[in-house]
Amino acid sequence: MMPITMNRAKLLVALGASLALAACGDEAAAPETEAAPEGKVAGLEISDARLVLPPVSGNPAAVYFDIAYDGERGISISGAEVEGAQSAAVHDMMEYNFEMTMAEAGPIALTSGSELSFEPGALHVMAFDLEEGLEPGDTAEVTLKISGGARHKFDAEVRAAGEER
Repeated sequence: MMPITMNRAKLLVALGASLALAACGDEAAAPETEAAPEGKVAGLEISDARLVLPPVSGNPAAVYFDIAYDGERGISISGAEVEGAQSAAVHDMMEYNFEMTMAEAGPIALTSGSELSFEPGALHVMAFDLEEGLEPGDTAEVTLKISGGARHKFDAEVRAAGEER
């Protein structure tokens, strides 16, 4: 290993100082982004959210909604939670063995400008083992889990099994 000479040491100190100053300058010049409220992800908007109760007690309920995302960086939905349900999962329809079937979806990527519908026969959230007492007209809090640990909460209108999905 070569010993550090005085000139090299001065060069390393000067380089370190200039990197530190450059980092400070970048921080000050970085565009400020609007902070999202607690339980929200900046740029993620949910509309027309509804939880449809199962026609047979004990069966899972389904949650449908529309997403619009205009955030600065890409995100992915990695799961969901539904208030009053023992568990919840994001499901999608897919082909298996030449037949369409429903299964748990993998991460769902969203980039700026993405619009996506969670709807019957496509992406949706299944809510398993609902607590008793949830009635049409109530609201249930739904939480989307975002890869990396963020969460986005929204209310879904509770609808009876026969109502419009």
